[in-house]
Amino acid sequence: MVKVAELKKLEQKGIKMEKFMQEFKRAVRESRYEKRLLVEEFKRGMNRAICQKLIKSEWQPSFIEQ
Repeated sequence: MVKVAELKKLEQKGIKMEKFMQEFKRAVRESRYEKRLLVEEFKRGMNRAICQKLIKSEWQPSFIEQ
């Protein structure tokens, strides 16, 4: 349950996407989230400007490699 709370609090803010992805993957390892829910948590936590660009792009992520 601690991992789920950590995952929900994780935000990209001013860090680079690569570091955010590393922290996200670390928090996911024991959270037992469904893959689809992980995508939603990832988008929620990432930088809003980057998220908006992804939403507007033709390519939409559908999973996160673990």
